[in-house]
Amino acid sequence: MQEVIKELKIYMVLYDRAGYGESDPNPKRTPKSEALDIEQLADQLQLGSKFYVIGVSMGSYPTWSCLHYIPHRLQGVALMAAVVNYRWPSLPKRLTKDDFRKGLVKLALWILKRAPGLLYWWMTQKMFPSTNIMEKNPVFFNERDVEVLKRTPGFELLSENKFEQRSVFDNLRQDFMVGFGKWEFNPLKLNNPFLKNDGSVHLFVGFEDKVVPVELQRYVMGELPWIKYHEIPHGGHLIVYDEDVCESVLRSLLLDEELAPKPLPKQKQLNETDL
Repeated sequence: MQEVIKELKIYMVLYDRAGYGESDPNPKRTPKSEALDIEQLADQLQLGSKFYVIGVSMGSYPTWSCLHYIPHRLQGVALMAAVVNYRWPSLPKRLTKDDFRKGLVKLALWILKRAPGLLYWWMTQKMFPSTNIMEKNPVFFNERDVEVLKRTPGFELLSENKFEQRSVFDNLRQDFMVGFGKWEFNPLKLNNPFLKNDGSVHLFVGFEDKVVPVELQRYVMGELPWIKYHEIPHGGHLIVYDEDVCESVLRSLLLDEELAPKPLPKQKQLNETDL
């Protein structure tokens, strides 16, 4: 990965969004404020009139916001394992009616809005089993994800000890409510910001992603055909920890190279009698 960064002479900025790391919390956080934070940071660092944005998992909602609020500042965009907000108005119910994740998100939003103190108390009680929400649960993680969780200390942010810090809990609560709340725009109706082919937008997803079903991602791409879609055959939700995938992201953005694996064929496409 470092060789690619050196080869392409990439200046990469990783920053703490509001409330994370050393960044101050923003109680009035919105999708729009996230995009404007990125624009302000780019200006303060003098990155130029245009720059690239890469968003991962929950960090995808600020990335969608950049495409809506500051498309004129973008040179290229990549989303990796992007979350899908079940409240997007044009997301068909047929895709989500049997998705247990939708029910979990709805329940979580209800609790976080009406009884956050009770949830915080429950998650910090020593008498209960481990409440690490990044537990190596096969319901949410495939084999590769589990291996990542075993060797990546970064996930300590979501451990029981970290949750004892009320500020950490409050920030994650707020971020979740904004990311899965009602937005002022519909990502599925966004226009291509690169009509002159002077940039590109990419979505990288794991075929075995159990956090965001691949069927939802495929639908999103069907609505936004100008986004270049890449499916990682054995990838889960944590594809950002795969160096080959990360190299593909950088080369796709900067060189327009197609290094990522193509989507696996759907089951029905393999059976001619179903066509």
